[in-house]
Amino acid sequence: MGMDFSTLRTLISRYCVGEENWVDSRTIYIGHKEPPPGTEAFIQQRFPDNRIVSSKYTFWNFIPKNMFEQFRRVANFYFLIIFLVQLIIDTPTSPITSGLPLFFVITVTAIKQGYEDWLRHKADNAVNQCPVHVVQHGKVVRKQSRKLRVGDVVFVKENETFPCDLILLSSSRDDGTCYVTTASLDGESSHKTYYAVQDTKAYNTEEEVDSIHATIECEQPQPDLYKFVGRINIYMDNEPVARPLGSENLLLRGATLKNTEHIYAVAIYTGMETKMALNYQSKSQKRSAVEKSMNAYLVVYLCILISKALINTALKYVWQADPNRDEPWYNERTETERQRHILIRAFTDFLAFMVLFNYIIPVSMYVTVEMQKFLGSYFIMWDDEMFDEELGERAVVNTSDLNEELGQVEYVFTDKTGTLTENNMEFIECCVDGHVYVPHAICNGQVMPGAASMDMIDTSPGPEAREHEELFFRALCLCHTVQVKEEETVDGIKHGIHQGKSTSFYISSSPDEVALVEGMKRLGFTYLRLKDSHMEILNREDEIERFELLEVLTFDSVRRRMSVIVRASTGELYLFCKGADSSIFPRVISGKVDQVRARVEHNAVEGLRTLCVAYRPLSPEQYQEVCHLLSGAKLALQDRDKRLAEAYDLIEKDLILLGATAVEDRLQEKAADTIESLHKAGMKVWVLTGDKMETAAATCYASKLFRRNTQILELTTKRTEEQSLHDVLFDLSRTVLRQHGGMTRDTFSGLSADCTDFGLIIDGATLSAVLRPGQEDSNSGNYKEIFLEICRNCSAVLCCRMAPLQKAQIVKLIKASKEHPITLAIGDGANDVSMILEAHVGIGIMGKEGRQAVRNSDYAIPKFKHLKKMLLVHGHYYYIRISELVQYFFYKNVCFIFPQFLYQFFCGFSQQPLYDTAYLTLYNISFTSLPILLYSLIEQHINMDILKKDPSLYRDIAKNSLLRWPIFIYWTILGVYDAVVMFFGAYFLFDNTTFTSKGQLMTTNTQMMFGNWTFGTLVFTVLVFTVTFKLALDTHYWTWINHFVIWGSLIFFVVFSLLWGGIIWPFLNYQRMYYVFMQMLSSGPAWLSIILLITASLLPDVVKKVIWRALWPTTTERIQNADKLYKGQLSEFTPLASLHAPSKAGSHRQGLGHQRNAPNPRRSEPFTKKVMFTRWQRTPDYCTFTPLLRFTDGSRQPRQEHAYSGAGPETSV
Repeated sequence: MGMDFSTLRTLISRYCVGEENWVDSRTIYIGHKEPPPGTEAFIQQRFPDNRIVSSKYTFWNFIPKNMFEQFRRVANFYFLIIFLVQLIIDTPTSPITSGLPLFFVITVTAIKQGYEDWLRHKADNAVNQCPVHVVQHGKVVRKQSRKLRVGDVVFVKENETFPCDLILLSSSRDDGTCYVTTASLDGESSHKTYYAVQDTKAYNTEEEVDSIHATIECEQPQPDLYKFVGRINIYMDNEPVARPLGSENLLLRGATLKNTEHIYAVAIYTGMETKMALNYQSKSQKRSAVEKSMNAYLVVYLCILISKALINTALKYVWQADPNRDEPWYNERTETERQRHILIRAFTDFLAFMVLFNYIIPVSMYVTVEMQKFLGSYFIMWDDEMFDEELGERAVVNTSDLNEELGQVEYVFTDKTGTLTENNMEFIECCVDGHVYVPHAICNGQVMPGAASMDMIDTSPGPEAREHEELFFRALCLCHTVQVKEEETVDGIKHGIHQGKSTSFYISSSPDEVALVEGMKRLGFTYLRLKDSHMEILNREDEIERFELLEVLTFDSVRRRMSVIVRASTGELYLFCKGADSSIFPRVISGKVDQVRARVEHNAVEGLRTLCVAYRPLSPEQYQEVCHLLSGAKLALQDRDKRLAEAYDLIEKDLILLGATAVEDRLQEKAADTIESLHKAGMKVWVLTGDKMETAAATCYASKLFRRNTQILELTTKRTEEQSLHDVLFDLSRTVLRQHGGMTRDTFSGLSADCTDFGLIIDGATLSAVLRPGQEDSNSGNYKEIFLEICRNCSAVLCCRMAPLQKAQIVKLIKASKEHPITLAIGDGANDVSMILEAHVGIGIMGKEGRQAVRNSDYAIPKFKHLKKMLLVHGHYYYIRISELVQYFFYKNVCFIFPQFLYQFFCGFSQQPLYDTAYLTLYNISFTSLPILLYSLIEQHINMDILKKDPSLYRDIAKNSLLRWPIFIYWTILGVYDAVVMFFGAYFLFDNTTFTSKGQLMTTNTQMMFGNWTFGTLVFTVLVFTVTFKLALDTHYWTWINHFVIWGSLIFFVVFSLLWGGIIWPFLNYQRMYYVFMQMLSSGPAWLSIILLITASLLPDVVKKVIWRALWPTTTERIQNADKLYKGQLSEFTPLASLHAPSKAGSHRQGLGHQRNAPNPRRSEPFTKKVMFTRWQRTPDYCTFTPLLRFTDGSRQPRQEHAYSGAGPETSV
């Protein structure tokens, strides 16, 4: 009975009293064994099985769920309403006309989404049905992965993948460790070491493992891969022994067992609760600027549609007010119709007009845009120039919705380590007590060529210094988490140091550590191995020294240091600590601090990564105290990280400084060239890094982010200690605005010689102060604004000592500023994920810091240099293509529906359609859709090489310039004009009976022959040809596919019309189109009118283009003209800058300055710069190309006043 009460009490205390610490944890019974009686109540909790579900739909919910998602789109919902209206009331057009396009759109999208989901189901089944080995009743049994339950003991062999999240119980290795690669989780291919529970590591057979009697208490599942808190209670003689569990005991689903024959582990999180599955969750949907413009245009067209319907409804009743016109004899209304209230009649008429004109809203535009984005994304993946042979990787597109956004980027936020630099560390030197040691230059185990001549620098220190020096070398050989691999291959890549006997090499999760241990090897101290908790090193005298590894205080990005506690063979205890200078110097009580600090600062300015090394001898009593502190913190289930951090803080103090190391991380290939190109394209580049200011600044100079003449403004902790933040900010803003005061922003974007170029450096601590909402100071509210104003006026900004979350805050700050610029974030590590998700476009680099950035990004590229082509070529093309697609869709629908509106004035507002049902339905689906889809996939208005060579062309499309309201209005007016020409042109030609009768020799009754369907067909024929020719005129890049699709769609229209009207179709209840098309084509005047009307429609647009190009050409148009002139060879001529508008300085001299002050000058004054020719003969007469090249008398000498006035890097600020 007592047992029952205790069970009840435990239940009540767990679930009712509100002990929060229990709600957040779960209890797992290993092997599903109940705990011994009296120890703890046995409450079997329910956990999900091990099925992984990445699919969105099931067989049963696919149709309702997919329909719901699709009809959340405004356009689809609108068409559904129109379709229902057509079904309910008597409307002029058949419900099929809007039902069929809608059905087509919905079906195509549903098939695409269904297929993608089927692939996910297939992948899930493959994973869920793979076999796993489980220990049951002392035997290993095979079962399907999906049948695995929490508490099962799993047996995993080498190179197998873990089926769920497991706690390691024992391993085939004597020390209870196992090696794991987590490449599929975070991309780190290095081998990580995991540890078995101390008390169970000796259990090595199935029977022994099956006899384990224990429970595990741990936190509920959460997605952080690197965090786990739990404890295991092992029952020995009914007395539980508690041991802490941390992330070093947790094997994650998706990771692979390496270098270990087999392990036994217990399942604690299964299925969708594994950390891998919790990291699946979809990212928030990002929407591009083009999509927002599209929706705005849609609203405008909806307003136009409603106003047309209202006008026609009102005019209908005005027209019918005349009793003579009310009811013609052939249209007598029934009694019920007469009795209906006038408001109801008016409302149904309004709905009928809405239905008649609804085609002005293009439903198929959404499908075309979807297909364009989806198919267009393959061009990035297929681009051979973005293939990296070293990695064997291509660019990857994770989100095709943002292709055109790549052409609109204004701010680029980049990480430094691994993005701008190679993350390939090379040990350069170390400094011990002021003495500098330089080994042979080595890089990841390879002796660099030409390094043999450099010898060790040794200023022969005295005996005490010698002892310190050896302690320093030992510290670096012991204070790390490097593993030694004996064989010669790691994942198929050959490594190894073939200097005599040793073929072992080092692997670690941090490239810095490998470089340091290898550097020590060059200086005579070789780290051999970790065996049975003892680290072995080989000293200069070739003696093996053994140190017992007692504790590892792991590295974390907040502390920025790591420590080990070791016991030497003589019994002395040492704490060795290495870390960033900012985290070591404040904790040092003795040592040659000044000499070391001077060397650290000198190396940081050189762009090297520096670490400081210190130690502290421990007495046995101090060590006992340390053990007590650590075990207390490690057993905590709540706030374990916080308590560990406090414990580490107490332990790592009173240190004695030994020295410092310097490691170089080289710049990536073409990183400087890429940054320079982005600057010229008008983008601002910000570097956000966790590195020291000096190191980061050196990298910025090397990568040409800062130039030698850049005036550096500092907003750092050092400066805010001397002055208040308020004063520093106002000082900086005064400096910047004094320089730029007299000019508008665009004037100085050229950054020419007479204008100072500013660079800002800010650190994490100061940034927090700037962003903190002001409590103590009333002025601090506007710090953000002042800070933004300073940043806007700087051509480059470097943010150092940044925490991952601060990177995202910076991006958010710029996104929310009043210009709302388009931002791009690029990084390679897990610490960049937050900014990649925050920016409009996130790009991951396939670097050495894992694949988390790649998994969370919208696009992934192998190297930073590929960003140049991604933005300047692909981004430029995508934006040009989709902006034409959107404008053209609205244009062709205005041309289509406006004649229908005009026709109502001639048919007594009786809602009579102008076009046949088949034409209404197929216009957007088949007659005009393919040419624009193809245009939007392969159009290249300028040669690719020119776009790469001349980044400033990117500015021509900046700030969504091709989808601005004036351009949209121009296209709409053009559509209305074309519609008016088609309608009234056909009307006046028809009105003239003698004209038509001469064309009609066969019939006498001409009026009957040219009835309303012939009229509508004539208008429709002109319409299809006009909009297709308009697209052909806009196409710059012709291939056989363009020709096939453009002329093919016109031929299809003609063939379809001949068939549709040439046969009596039995399934139609009307035959109104019978013989209409042939009848029309048999008339000569009809042919003449078609040709005349097409010409009249297209003429104004052509004339406007010619005049505009001659008088106010954009940079893009100049280059197009020049490229035609050189027959496509323009990219071989170097100075493309010569085709640009004159430099700002030149334009001021010529009194043209006022034209440049527009916020975004796209059209520029006539060309005034010389062009360099490398391979032309004297024969051509250049005078004929006046707008392009101004030369006198055909000679090569340009006029004096048009001499080239150096443009300088054109960075807009």
